[in-house]
Amino acid sequence: MTQVLTTPQGRRIAYVRTPGTGPGVVFLGGFKSDMTGTKAQFLEHWARDRGRAFLRFDYSGHGQSSGDFLDGCIGDWSQDAMEAIRALTDGPQVLVGSSMGGWIALLVARAMPDRVAALVGIAAAPDFTEDGLWSDFSDDQRARLDADGVVDLPSEYDDAPYRITRRLIEDGRTRLVLRSPLPLPFPVRLLQGSNDTDVPVSVALRLFEHADSPDLTLSLVKGADHRFSEPDNLALLARTLADLPLTP
Repeated sequence: MTQVLTTPQGRRIAYVRTPGTGPGVVFLGGFKSDMTGTKAQFLEHWARDRGRAFLRFDYSGHGQSSGDFLDGCIGDWSQDAMEAIRALTDGPQVLVGSSMGGWIALLVARAMPDRVAALVGIAAAPDFTEDGLWSDFSDDQRARLDADGVVDLPSEYDDAPYRITRRLIEDGRTRLVLRSPLPLPFPVRLLQGSNDTDVPVSVALRLFEHADSPDLTLSLVKGADHRFSEPDNLALLARTLADLPLTP
């Protein structure tokens, strides 16, 4: 059943929590996605079948949570994640971050490493506002963003365009994780599709090389796309979670 957490910032975060043993699993969704997606639902069933605690939620401006998507930014959404973890989970958690959620997971890990038992990135997209958006903008798009505070980009996942705000770009610059040391003192598993056109393999390789973890692996799946939701992709995700060396 969907419930609501009101954060100290006054945002109302919709969530679904499955009771169980720890370390619990927390799913962190992607840009403009919500907690009803294939991977979130799959993980909930996986956790329930094994008696593991599980949490999925919508960032502010996403899904059933309060706020307007256009008002949000990486700082707000990572804050939502941290507040949800603090309020709705006990002890260290396994963070599963999809696309933008991979960046959010890294920010959570940097801010509160004692609450992270392991991290699984699915097509993780750290620093994408700078390296995947701003760097690809034309001079005209940059000028429009500066003048209007917003620029529209086509989306292959939705009829409506992605509306990118100046606040998203400027806030993202203060949350970058690939420009300074990134200690991750727990197991890290990165899953990446070779046919991902949204987050290229080069991003996964850069994160793999940059992160400082005693137990870090990257699994590159030939033919998998950005959604990483085909049955064999989900089976790999399940095996990855089951094989994590965790301390109860």
